[in-house]
Amino acid sequence: EVADIVSQRLKSPDPRTFIGKGKTAEVRERAKEHGATLAIFDDALSAAQARNLEKELNLRVIDRSQLILDIFAQRARTLEGKLQVEIAQLSYLAPRLTRQWTHLSRMSGGSGAGAVGTRGPGETQLEVDRRKMREKLTRLKARLREVERTRSIQRQRRLEVPYPTVALVGYTNAGKSTLMNALTEAHVEAADRPFS
Repeated sequence: EVADIVSQRLKSPDPRTFIGKGKTAEVRERAKEHGATLAIFDDALSAAQARNLEKELNLRVIDRSQLILDIFAQRARTLEGKLQVEIAQLSYLAPRLTRQWTHLSRMSGGSGAGAVGTRGPGETQLEVDRRKMREKLTRLKARLREVERTRSIQRQRRLEVPYPTVALVGYTNAGKSTLMNALTEAHVEAADRPFS
């Protein structure tokens, strides 16, 4: 459900927040009025702009690309499609990963001044998360190559069959089983109800 739509015309986007300060304040106020938990931008935001907007608005912020990826993720049905969407999502999120750990990124260990060469726990956690994300991407890409290879082999085998292959495709309760029975005498269950 869309609570409110705010638009703005600028000669060029604000490099810090994409929208100007006044518009940012307006969006924040409207979000509070409507109890919004999410702001969607109908344009591409840089990782820094999304991070700055989340701080300014106190909301989760997504852009057009992330919304499209989320929709694809909900609708992907095949293994190949699911793998492709997950790879795209992880690739998109990689530069935005810092957003989760910025509150820890400059903490120092030991004495108040911080020892030379030590890293804060935020940086360590960020490095761990990035490594895990790279490893997961590598595994997903390998799995996708395996699925694509399997599909290619199956496609080749279908092409080698000496007779044509036919697929009946249609909405549920559209008459696919009835047509199959009429053409092949297969005696597949056919009933006037969805998913029979």
